[in-house]
Amino acid sequence: MAMRKIIAIGGSAGSIQPIRKICSLLRADLHASVLIAVHVRAGNQNLLASILDNGGPLPASTAVDGETLEDARIYVAPVDHHLAVDGRFVRLGRGPRENMARPAIDPLFRSAGISAGPRAIGVLLSGMLNDGASGLADLKRCGGVTVVQSPLDAAESEMPRTALLASDIDYRAPAIDLAALLTRLVQEEPGPALTPPASVALEVAIAMGRNSDTPTIAQIADPVPLNCPGCGGTLSQIRRSPLRFRCQVGHGYTAEALVHEQEGSVDEALRMAVRVIGERATLMEKMRLDALQAGRTAAAETFDERAQEYRRSAAVLMEAALKG
Repeated sequence: MAMRKIIAIGGSAGSIQPIRKICSLLRADLHASVLIAVHVRAGNQNLLASILDNGGPLPASTAVDGETLEDARIYVAPVDHHLAVDGRFVRLGRGPRENMARPAIDPLFRSAGISAGPRAIGVLLSGMLNDGASGLADLKRCGGVTVVQSPLDAAESEMPRTALLASDIDYRAPAIDLAALLTRLVQEEPGPALTPPASVALEVAIAMGRNSDTPTIAQIADPVPLNCPGCGGTLSQIRRSPLRFRCQVGHGYTAEALVHEQEGSVDEALRMAVRVIGERATLMEKMRLDALQAGRTAAAETFDERAQEYRRSAAVLMEAALKG
């Protein structure tokens, strides 16, 4: 009887402690492979695998491209690489960032769904914004089982909460109960196999490094009048829910992640505008003094009025920047 063989775990801010708790409580004879993707910045060291290797019954290591998946073993995504499942093999890719992250959680969930279907389990833990929500929905489209950490139990509740809104999640539980839940799910007979959507497979290929261009993105998305914060290219709206976007280069964003990035751009633009207007006001004030010294009082009054207008405009923009 083919039981569930893949446990894919994703997390971000506040997820390390739940991951350590889960891995410390899993059984040494677990008949499944555990793959973990956590948001880490490029330049950071690959420390999580060694922490998990010393903190529980299952051996853990930083994933290596092409290695064979083994039961009762933990594979952790390395820095600056997406982690994916390809049948019974580990795959690493340096495709475009998704939701500003590489490794991102969505590629792992999607690949687990495509490779293992109903024999895959996706687990989403604490984190900000909503990386993982669409990947978890895609894993479920492939017949897999979906699990989230209870938002009230998470240090950062946004990721599990948005996942619950994005699709019909099968289970939610506090971190302390997740290991027992996963052990039980691995031992259960999986549901029926479903045909994975071709669009899901294409997004996994992009994450693994497949060249992305306008005809490729057109297979899964439609252009919209929005620009990519990462490269400035035109974004296209993915046809599957939840609401997401990709540019022609392949950068991916949920709607929430896109808003987050745009807010930073707007704030930067406002502060630059304040600086330029402030400099213009200073210039008008110097021109006013120069006109007064030359006896051109009418011109001096005009420069003074314009300087005051610039100062008022700068104050309004600064207030908007501080509120934003």
